[in-house]
Amino acid sequence: MTDTAQEKKKCTLCAKIGLKPLTTSNMAFHYVPMFGVANYATLSVNVMNPGLIMRIFPSRDVTNILLAHSVVGSAFYIYNRPHLQGATPQMRLIYSGFGAVMFNFGSVLLWAVLRTVSTRSNCIATLLGLLTGCGLVVTGQKCLSYIDDKVQTNNASEVSSKK
Repeated sequence: MTDTAQEKKKCTLCAKIGLKPLTTSNMAFHYVPMFGVANYATLSVNVMNPGLIMRIFPSRDVTNILLAHSVVGSAFYIYNRPHLQGATPQMRLIYSGFGAVMFNFGSVLLWAVLRTVSTRSNCIATLLGLLTGCGLVVTGQKCLSYIDDKVQTNNASEVSSKK
């Protein structure tokens, strides 16, 4: 196999598992949001089963660290969405920050309520937290994609009607 063929095979393998080349843009808008999602999942476990995380990090409460990383990852993800490309950088920052804070704090509130009304089983609570977290992330992603598609469709309609 030639070097070019091997390089192409590596690239397609990386793409299949969700890895992108290490560029500034990919670091900010792909890897930071991925890190945020990992922290979001850990945050869900922390809220639903605090004893488990306390066993891993016995000397400190990591809730605020997980929450901060989750908010930053969400904000970077929202900031780079196509529907915000026409806004000024300042407004994109405000909109993405607002969306990230509302999403994450709303999730924490939901998990806190679920924890009080769910069974006392830590295993079930942990699974419930992870499942609701995954559901919220997927729903949020699909919602933003829907908005992106609508904005692109409207922009395309405006361009074609001006011709």
